[in-house]
Amino acid sequence: MLQEIPARQGIAARVAQGQRIRMVNTHGTQVVDTWAFNAGDLGEFMSMEHSRVSLKSIMPLVGEPMRTNKRRPILTFLEDSSPGIHDTLMAACDRYRYELLGHKGYHENCTENLHRAMAALGLKPPDVPCPLNMWMNIPVRADATLGWEPTVAKPGDHVLLRADMDVIAVFSACPMDILPINSGKPTNAHFEIL
Repeated sequence: MLQEIPARQGIAARVAQGQRIRMVNTHGTQVVDTWAFNAGDLGEFMSMEHSRVSLKSIMPLVGEPMRTNKRRPILTFLEDSSPGIHDTLMAACDRYRYELLGHKGYHENCTENLHRAMAALGLKPPDVPCPLNMWMNIPVRADATLGWEPTVAKPGDHVLLRADMDVIAVFSACPMDILPINSGKPTNAHFEIL
């Protein structure tokens, strides 16, 4: 059964080893910051740095696992109906990011969404790891600079992930509305545990 990731908010779920997570880009325009923590040891989590070393790529590959900070498989990509453009480079947005972009006052952000979502399960992350930014389009240009482009996902595009250990999965429908990554208008997305 599909569960909503409300626009600008986050949600966490317990996922048993071997279960699958189907994430849906409902409107085709939404980035979803995604974290996975070892349910038995929150100090072990999906790590973009360790995953890139194993993948030899800056983007996840179907059939390949994302790795933890202990270099163990945690989530494996089984399917990806989108063009496969996902980001492993950018930190989760936070209040400081919005301040640097010139925003005055409070702005929803993925870092707080992570904390709130885990608190709803009675948990507290030991850190805010760099998320897997599902469907985020950050091209690396020939001059080594980075672009901030709208997602190339289509409405209904999905990814299917397998949990390689018992995990706490956290999803944040990124509230970024200053840069064009969400086409300027954050929306909801969906997921289901299979």
